[in-house]
Amino acid sequence: MARLPRVLGTDDLPLAELCAARIDGELFVIDEGWAPVDEPDLPAFRAEAVALRVPRRLIIERLSAAWVHGAIDAPPRTAQFCVPLHERVAVVTGPGTCVREVVIDAGDVLALGSARCTTPARTAVDVLRDPGLDDGVAELAVARLVEAHAGVAELVRARIATAHRLPHLALARRRFARAEGVDRVGALPGQPSLTR
Repeated sequence: MARLPRVLGTDDLPLAELCAARIDGELFVIDEGWAPVDEPDLPAFRAEAVALRVPRRLIIERLSAAWVHGAIDAPPRTAQFCVPLHERVAVVTGPGTCVREVVIDAGDVLALGSARCTTPARTAVDVLRDPGLDDGVAELAVARLVEAHAGVAELVRARIATAHRLPHLALARRRFARAEGVDRVGALPGQPSLTR
């Protein structure tokens, strides 16, 4: 008998069965999938949940990768993927997904279970350079990536210091300088803490 994957979709079980199992307390919803309630919340698990949205050849990136690595609390509404320029992939369109072609080295990609995701350092650089993101969101995500993954700060610093023709490099440098001063709990310096 075949074993079901850790993250289930409607290709694995009918929607009615998935919803019934959720109501019974056996499954919970994670991004676009369902998983057993006792499944550990690890990066490979999160990556498999995001990867349900698109073909497996795509790479999870930017805020979606930040969520996989634990730098943001919830997956973004629009899942973000990339594909290397040299790989041929049919056009992927659909609600809730964004796919872009990028130049990416093999060393910038991690295999997490059956999914691929950008490394924490590549994720941080991509988030810093994304002009569509609010500065506070980008800086907090990068601060959390730096704190959670040893050596990421040095890799990011080196990459943005040596880059010359990278789009939005000045924005990345400003954000990274501020991200290093972000309170690791999640509040920006000078922001009052939440009270109850």
